[in-house]
Amino acid sequence: MTLNAMEPDTAPSGFRRRVVYIPGYDPFHPRRYRELYRSEGRTQAQISGYQIDLKPKSEKGPYGWRVDALIDGRACRSDFDVLVWSDIVKSSMDQGIFATYLQLVRTAAVYIGSGALFRLMRLRKGPMIAALYPIVFLLVQLGLAIVLAVGVFWGVVAATGQIPGADLLLYGRGALGALAGAAAGYGLLRLCKAFDHKIFAYYLMHDYAYSAQHRGAVPATLAVRMDQFRATIGQALTASYDEVLVVGHSSGAHLAVTILADLIRAGLPDQRPALGFLSLGQVVPMVSFLPRAQRLRADLHYLAARPELTWIDVTAPGDGCAFALCDPVSVTGVAPPDKRWPLVISAAFSQTLSPDRWRTLRWRFFRLHFQYLCAFDRPGDYDYFRITAGAQTLGARYGGRKPSASRIEIATSGYRDTGR
Repeated sequence: MTLNAMEPDTAPSGFRRRVVYIPGYDPFHPRRYRELYRSEGRTQAQISGYQIDLKPKSEKGPYGWRVDALIDGRACRSDFDVLVWSDIVKSSMDQGIFATYLQLVRTAAVYIGSGALFRLMRLRKGPMIAALYPIVFLLVQLGLAIVLAVGVFWGVVAATGQIPGADLLLYGRGALGALAGAAAGYGLLRLCKAFDHKIFAYYLMHDYAYSAQHRGAVPATLAVRMDQFRATIGQALTASYDEVLVVGHSSGAHLAVTILADLIRAGLPDQRPALGFLSLGQVVPMVSFLPRAQRLRADLHYLAARPELTWIDVTAPGDGCAFALCDPVSVTGVAPPDKRWPLVISAAFSQTLSPDRWRTLRWRFFRLHFQYLCAFDRPGDYDYFRITAGAQTLGARYGGRKPSASRIEIATSGYRDTGR
């Protein structure tokens, strides 16, 4: 259903929201999120019986769009911004085959050498399987390439042994065989990389390597971009909105933690919209458990006690790429005595998706990691489109809501210093 029948001036007189979306480690153009919102929002509106209409953004600024909605009889206009760092992601992924294998060794050394890998395994097996997945696949590819290279080597040596004068070619049969074998093995690795859009081994390896390259510290280029993001959110808090809602998905969640902590430390306007933070499918422990993640740990500690915002953390055990129901503050071991955030709740995919839909998606791990941004055919109290397009603040929507009983709060990280 759409708002084509709604008068143009109805939504502005209703609830107004600014949604600031921070993607995870994603190299794609932000229009991907716009089209996902358009298609999935239309589906959710049909299922839930409300009206939602997406329009182009009318003002300058970050890439975004506008949504007019009529939900539960109340009009709302939401302006969406996508805070883009896909160019940084693309640059970090611009690695050759051998450089990627060097990343594999360095990343494994960081997580194993620091002990973070073993502590993370105590929390959830799913994300650790996801972390091991690219390592296993890349090593299998390397093993097959070596087998092929050796086979071609001996094949060439055997074949050229029957050719008169072959010993003089390229300084001998061994050199010719080695050259042919190396070319065949490298060709197989190139072929595997060409099909990585199907298996995501290189993509995931670059993702984990990016977090591990500075052992949890924020890379300088990303730190500059995060300052720009903070300025964008700060400017939104001076405008006439009813709510500014920051949504951080996957790796974007821990970026949002630092951005919001810095923003609040700097001081918020006395008269401002309600500030909400929705973290979805977070992988915070992958960074906060590393030795040099003092800044992130300090920000988790600080943000967890702040009254200036509402922080809702949504994950689902069915998402094997997220640390489902792991309180990112508590498991990192930096919970303050007056901790109030985040409120950890489950999207409960096995319940909010029909049996047929769940069977279809259950083994599509990467698709499930984006389910938080999609329609549910049996929606519960988590509905991305009601949250981002409905006339109710995040704090009001979840006021009085109890956290998930199966959440994990045991302090597990071996590194808990905050550098302060």
